Amino acid sequence: MPISESDPRVFFAAERTLLAWLRTGLTLMGFGFVIARFGLFLRVMSLQVTAPSHGPWSAVLGVAMVTVGAGVILFASQQHGRYIETLAASDLPPRYARGFAIVTSLIVGLLGLVLAIYLGLTSF
Repeated sequence: MPISESDPRVFFAAERTLLAWLRTGLTLMGFGFVIARFGLFLRVMSLQVTAPSHGPWSAVLGVAMVTVGAGVILFASQQHGRYIETLAASDLPPRYARGFAIVTSLIVGLLGLVLAIYLGLTSF
């Protein structure tokens, strides 16, 4: 199949890559949240049963994973924006909201950082 001079598939491939990184970051953030809250669950259980107290390692690991997930999303958004700027106008689809994926990713990344701060303040 011959490819014409105008090929918006290049842009859509880049957008799919951004969305894949967004899913990866959300997965890391979700897993980090579960780890941080599982440590809190273990502490509550240790108050009910005579068991040794667990250290703050799950909270530290959970906050770190949420922070890494948010960082992945923010970095991927920045990289996507840089790449889109290098594309020729013929590779960009007309009348398509090209900034929507970037703005959404930036918001999710910033909310991930807020979640990491919240977990850090409430888990220790």
